[in-house]
Amino acid sequence: MTARYSLGGDEHVFVEVNEEMSLDAFFTSLFLCKSLKESGIKGVTEICPANASFQVKFDPDVIAPADMLREIKALEAQAGKAEPVLRTRIVEIPVYYNDPWTHETLMRFRERHQEPGGTDLDYAARVNNFADADAFIAAHHGSPWFVSMVGFVAGLPFMYQMVERARQIEVPKYLRPRTDTPRLTVGHGGCFGCIYSVRGAGGYQMFGITPMPIYDPKQEIGYLREFMTFFRPGDIVKFAPIDRPAYDQALRDVDEGRFAPAIRDVTFDLRAFSKDPAAYNAGLEGALHGH
Repeated sequence: MTARYSLGGDEHVFVEVNEEMSLDAFFTSLFLCKSLKESGIKGVTEICPANASFQVKFDPDVIAPADMLREIKALEAQAGKAEPVLRTRIVEIPVYYNDPWTHETLMRFRERHQEPGGTDLDYAARVNNFADADAFIAAHHGSPWFVSMVGFVAGLPFMYQMVERARQIEVPKYLRPRTDTPRLTVGHGGCFGCIYSVRGAGGYQMFGITPMPIYDPKQEIGYLREFMTFFRPGDIVKFAPIDRPAYDQALRDVDEGRFAPAIRDVTFDLRAFSKDPAAYNAGLEGALHGH
């Protein structure tokens, strides 16, 4: 698909790389954003990447909208020649699945759900043809996830499961959004996973909660002192299930400044991943744990 361009007034260009999310579309979008940043085009003031699209803000007194379009389209012509390789990192995120806090919240809002008689995990398991919630949880943390976008609220990652399309978890959002979601809820809507960086309204299905803060505007937490949001597009996430004692210990470690997420630098090659996703994912997990 050729990218679709739309002008937003005199100051924005919206570029839709593809109508559907895929790692190929993400890499094309990433290449275009990187090329645009490195090109030094005068007048560009902000580049905002998304899952399979991006938006450019520019000063129309410096560069006319038609000229901005022409510059981006010239970069698009080079995108197909780019190597689909990304230097990034893989991080382990502990998750307490089926925790009491998201459970209490989802039960308060059952009238807004497709199936009020069960839980979000029960529903997700059924619509994805898993035997039960435990089998669904195993599939959820069994493969890594690719962070394709950060935003909507500060620090919230949108994550795309790194398995063949036919195996990807898909769960509709609530029929009507909740007015409450616990901070650090691990959720899912459509084909995207997420972690709620702050407490607030939301419509994604709730599967569990992580003790690991991902947003700290005061920048007091050790691994968030350099930047207040943890995730960036291109990160790879591996969820690790934990029980209540491990969750409580992690909270104490965070409070006492001892918690440090497991992070390893990796090079992600889209071509190698596409040839054998399972084997490639095993290699990523091995790199995370030093194997």
